[in-house]
Amino acid sequence: MKKYFFLFVIFMGLILRIFYLNQKEHTKYLELLNQKRINYVVGSSAPRGRILDRNGIVLVDNIGVKTIYYQKLKGITLKDEIDIANKLASIIDIEINNNSLKKYWLITHDNGNSLITEEENKLWEMRKLSNDDIKSLKNERITEEMLNELTELEKKSATIYDLMNKGYSYDKKMIKKGMSDTQYSKIIDENIKGITVELTWDRIYNYEGVLDDILGRVGSIPKEEKEEYLKKGYNLNDIVGLSFLEKEYEDYLKGEKTLYKIKEDNTLEVLKEGKKGHDITLSIDIRVQLKLEELLRENILKAKRYKNTDYFTESYSIVGNPLTGEIIALAGQKLTGTINNPTFKNVNTNLFSSSYTVGSVVKMATISTGYKYGVIDIGTEMTDGCIKLYQVPIKCSYKSLGKVSDLTAISKSSNYYQFRIALGIAGASYYYNMKLNTEKEDFDKFRNTFKEYGLGNLTGIDLPNEKIGIIGSGTSSDLLLNLTIGQYDTYTPMELFQYVNTVASSGEKRKPQLMKYINNNDNIINNPYNVVGEVSLAPKYLARLKDAMHLATQSGTARNYILSKYNPAGKTGTSETFIDTNNDGVMDTKTTSMAFVGFAPYDNPLYSVIVLAPNIYVAKDYNYSKIYITRYISQGITNFLFENM
Repeated sequence: MKKYFFLFVIFMGLILRIFYLNQKEHTKYLELLNQKRINYVVGSSAPRGRILDRNGIVLVDNIGVKTIYYQKLKGITLKDEIDIANKLASIIDIEINNNSLKKYWLITHDNGNSLITEEENKLWEMRKLSNDDIKSLKNERITEEMLNELTELEKKSATIYDLMNKGYSYDKKMIKKGMSDTQYSKIIDENIKGITVELTWDRIYNYEGVLDDILGRVGSIPKEEKEEYLKKGYNLNDIVGLSFLEKEYEDYLKGEKTLYKIKEDNTLEVLKEGKKGHDITLSIDIRVQLKLEELLRENILKAKRYKNTDYFTESYSIVGNPLTGEIIALAGQKLTGTINNPTFKNVNTNLFSSSYTVGSVVKMATISTGYKYGVIDIGTEMTDGCIKLYQVPIKCSYKSLGKVSDLTAISKSSNYYQFRIALGIAGASYYYNMKLNTEKEDFDKFRNTFKEYGLGNLTGIDLPNEKIGIIGSGTSSDLLLNLTIGQYDTYTPMELFQYVNTVASSGEKRKPQLMKYINNNDNIINNPYNVVGEVSLAPKYLARLKDAMHLATQSGTARNYILSKYNPAGKTGTSETFIDTNNDGVMDTKTTSMAFVGFAPYDNPLYSVIVLAPNIYVAKDYNYSKIYITRYISQGITNFLFENM
């Protein structure tokens, strides 16, 4: 009895479940069934967002290209598709694909049955030859002479027919991209079954050759990133940002493609209209950018007319707003031709991926280390001279500077003053030919302070593949002294830019940035100017550094690098460098590089500038005072900024 009762309960449970599914959940499961049965497709492309400069000038845009698509309708026969291909072939030009000709020949010649012998047919019927075997035999027996009998129109039709039948039957197939207005009109007039003409979008760069390696490029999804994009909902034939800004802001720039439902007759119904991607406005001013590139090219050629500049080929500069980190213009130009037949190459990516020995421009960070550890204070004076350590060549300033303080050690660029700070950090009192024992901790004290300014770490610029310079691993006494005057570790131009901005903003370190704001369907997304670090010094010391740089532009080594009427502050740098001239891995030639960092006005900064000229000359005793490339560039671009902004 219990057994029958148990079966009754199970039976009633099943009846109730069936009733529930049929009555209560009917609509839900019907919708799920319909979703499984309905196919959806997306449009071919959607326009990407534009990239504009700070004044609204369009740098990167889209251009609509008339593109022919084929969508297979319900009831379309093989003969219909051949007719469609023939009609299109009579209207458009298309590059003939020879691989398509054999397929077309077979279709238009009774599937090539005449190419198979009776004996082979019998073997096929006996299953001793497969369908693939028969297909291979047919293809092998189609001769060049047979294909040459096809007319040019038939060859075009063959290519078009092949394109019409690639992929899934319900997919829209692209037949041809780009056509004349006459061809477009004829296709519309013919009203060919399944054929539509739509606008697809190509990327155009309105200032071709300007900032091309910063703006980046678009293209097909790279194989190595396929899985990542598929997870985000992309199709494998989508166009994506491949490099730099196009890639960095892909999530905003990409458009939303139109979504279609395929109806029972294979026609399409729009479910969701596509949308253009979001526009991005940069902090770049294209007027300043063009001027900066022009100045670099002019002055590279001017410097190359002097002797001993054999290995000088490139210069770099960045200008921006020191209080926000915004970049107004950035440029790297490399001479690839000759003086008489000059051609130049953009090497803008070196600004954040290659590093250089920068020399005395680091001395504000060195002085800061002296303040921080109590080695010097405001007003500390000493008489400039030379340092001679045991088994180390004598080290001096570029000339005898007399009595110097923390102010004049920067404005006159005293090496001796920086060396004495190094001795103090190492806990030593100087005497001639002394042995100086240095530890890693001594180097760390300098480097940690340098990093607070932006020297020796990533700046956070909104571009992929940023690198830092080379951090030396040696800890000898000679190297510690070199570190204090910018002759040991190397830094990227972008690190220099962040460094001078940090000095200008009284110790507040911000990320350099190119994106100013994103127009998200009339909702503006601003790029915040966040402080990412601060220099651990009292305000009086930070103000003292700015005073020293101001003095340098009035009566010191940076005089006239920015005209005094703009009330500037700045610091020059000259460094000994070495290059490998015959690519054998040995640094065989001694060169000199030059740098400048500055801002103006020094008490209320509006603009900052860095200029770098690596390997400007080679002769040891050569009088380089006439090669004013860094001065000409910095003066030229700051004049332009103050007169035109």
